[in-house]
Amino acid sequence: MTLKNTWWKILGAILLVYVSIMGLAGEVPRQPILNETIRNVYFHVPMWFSMMTLMTISVWRSIQYLRTGDIIRDQQAIAFASTAFYLGILGFITGAIWGKFTWGSALPADPKLIAVEVGLLIYAAYFILRGSFEDEQKKARLSAVYNIFAFAAFMPLVWILPRVTDSLHPGNGGNPAFGKYDMDNQMRMVFYPAVIGWVLVGIWVASLKARIIKLEYNKLNQ
Repeated sequence: MTLKNTWWKILGAILLVYVSIMGLAGEVPRQPILNETIRNVYFHVPMWFSMMTLMTISVWRSIQYLRTGDIIRDQQAIAFASTAFYLGILGFITGAIWGKFTWGSALPADPKLIAVEVGLLIYAAYFILRGSFEDEQKKARLSAVYNIFAFAAFMPLVWILPRVTDSLHPGNGGNPAFGKYDMDNQMRMVFYPAVIGWVLVGIWVASLKARIIKLEYNKLNQ
């Protein structure tokens, strides 16, 4: 494999190493309540950016499958959706840990968290649906349609609903986002690479998963 095809993977890995070191050992502003927990912004938030990116790629692959019938597009759709789901779980866990220290509760009855829980359950149903069929084409068609509706439901749940209701979560319900008041320029030098790194590594993992799914499919259909 040439450097032309691998440079972005190397870049993603280097960025996450840099973010891990600076995120744990770098200087951060001492803000009331947040204190050292503000370091979580390098992990929790970029994980969610990566998740959203992978979900967008997944739904696009589902649309391409419905248009072309190319089973490879369906394999890519499930690979990107499942990787996004794992990132969503990691983002939810890191958010819960953060909430425990800043809000006093890991899982408060907050509109943002409830919306995320519902959204993740919607995607969990997507994987259950795929496992309910043995015929590959039928499985691919139905799950592609469901993937589109899951994406259409998840995005408003996570991005719109919390913004029109009272929410503890920064950037929602009238609360300012972290970047406006809490992050300084030194933090931004870590945060922006973290977003790029998590997105690139997420795409890398999803691509590897798609190749594994393709190999397994070819083995079963030899």
